[in-house]
Amino acid sequence: MDSSYIQVTPIKQSKIDTVDFNKLDFGRVFSDYMFECDYKNGEWQTPVIKPYGPISLDPSARVFHYGQAVFEGMKAYKDDNDDIFLFRPDENLKRINKSSERLAMPAFPENYFFDGLTKLLHLEKNWIKKGFGNSLYIRPFVIATQPAISASPSEDYKFMIILSPAQAYYAGEVRVLFAEKYSRSANGGVGFAKAAGNYAAQFFPTSLAHKKGYQQIIWTDANTHEYLEEAGTMNIFFRIGDKLITAPNNDRILDGITRKSIIQLAKDNGIEIEVRPVSVAEIKDAARKGELKEIFGTGTAAVINPIVGFGHSEEDFELPKLEKSYASFFKEKLMNIQYNKSQDPYGWRVKI
Repeated sequence: MDSSYIQVTPIKQSKIDTVDFNKLDFGRVFSDYMFECDYKNGEWQTPVIKPYGPISLDPSARVFHYGQAVFEGMKAYKDDNDDIFLFRPDENLKRINKSSERLAMPAFPENYFFDGLTKLLHLEKNWIKKGFGNSLYIRPFVIATQPAISASPSEDYKFMIILSPAQAYYAGEVRVLFAEKYSRSANGGVGFAKAAGNYAAQFFPTSLAHKKGYQQIIWTDANTHEYLEEAGTMNIFFRIGDKLITAPNNDRILDGITRKSIIQLAKDNGIEIEVRPVSVAEIKDAARKGELKEIFGTGTAAVINPIVGFGHSEEDFELPKLEKSYASFFKEKLMNIQYNKSQDPYGWRVKI
């Protein structure tokens, strides 16, 4: 891997000593450097790494008017020997390019992505703290930068990577509301893409759920609102008895990297798993019978987030507190791979 073509503009002084790594507010503190690459005249230009700071855009940049913006979420981990690892980074590159294609944006070259990310992480290695749960959150994103307000795809783009130190994510007790009116996405839409607008569209219905005492929404299908699909920024799993169930991927559901890892771990650890449509009626019925043991969300930030209860049609249900939950089992298995504390038979862990 040769990253010598990537020009680095050195920082004058690191700000790392001003950061309290024991009191991090997720996604609000950023490291010293950022990666940047512009797309002009039909091709990606030579990437650069420069001090983290504001970028200048014309007020008519198409991203502001037509929403051409996609992003990814990744993490870098450091083991006890100070070695740095990524988790399935090839999947993140595939997905950001898949998202870009759906929004008529150009794919980003694989060598630029991995050379740039590797060089960036080596520069910022001191921002990756050891310890189970500590990580450096990685946010690659692409925006349309051409100054023009005609309703057509941009001709210019900017690909960037910024880094934010993170501690173990704990959301407290999470109760969810099953959606009955609003939808996250529809057939033929952009639900499968990590498009910025998908998340903006969630904020209002989620704020209504907050007022009712719920922390998140589990989105249902747009046509009937009868089938459970995704929770907020997470994929969702249900445990009925000893069986694990999750909704299948479609053009409404994000192809979560943590999700597909959990499915593989379940298969290899003797846990019965079904990937199929999951109805609201089925889950409510299982809860009434005492057969619904767990609901948990999966994603990069939280890894696995247990859900303690849910509401639907003015009914509320509490889930049992389990000593040996699937959620804790999978979280430990997955994090042991990520932090190089166990064998990785899948080749998911990539040393930087």
